Amino acid sequence: MLKAVDKHGFAGLTYRAVAAEAGVTHGLVSYHFGSLEAMISEALALAADEAIRDSRMSVSSGEVSAFADRVSTLVSEHPDAQTYQFELTFEARRRPELASQVRALYENYYSVTERSLTELGIERDEALTRLVFAALDGLVLQQLIFGDAGATDASIERLHELLATLAESSRGEPMADGS
Repeated sequence: MLKAVDKHGFAGLTYRAVAAEAGVTHGLVSYHFGSLEAMISEALALAADEAIRDSRMSVSSGEVSAFADRVSTLVSEHPDAQTYQFELTFEARRRPELASQVRALYENYYSVTERSLTELGIERDEALTRLVFAALDGLVLQQLIFGDAGATDASIERLHELLATLAESSRGEPMADGS
């Protein structure tokens, strides 16, 4: 399904298009999912779970350098899944019935980001959580558009530096520059 959306957008999303990409009959796709809505929802959940796992957004080690350190690899290896999430987000602007799925997707990402920031020693801050996720989301989109994994890696490295500074500040440790 992700390839069908990547190739045709949501306007071209049909059981037949998904079946053609999967190499099965459209009746099998229809039977398996039951509805187009269920197919969209299942694909979204799968894409989000893979993105969280493969980008290493969820860290429990407390190591800033581990947070989201594989974002560029994720985009390079799974561009269809990343494109699907953006396509669905834009489609939800035209089809309000998809808005709850997109909201749930983003709430999941916010939750994982918040847990990771807390694990890194950064105090809970909803605005900061949204800002950090927005940076990651924007980097994914830019890499999809421009194909520059190096720019993504450099930006993630800079994000790590900023988060390390915030973590030090949250712990009351002196800043790296001595302030």
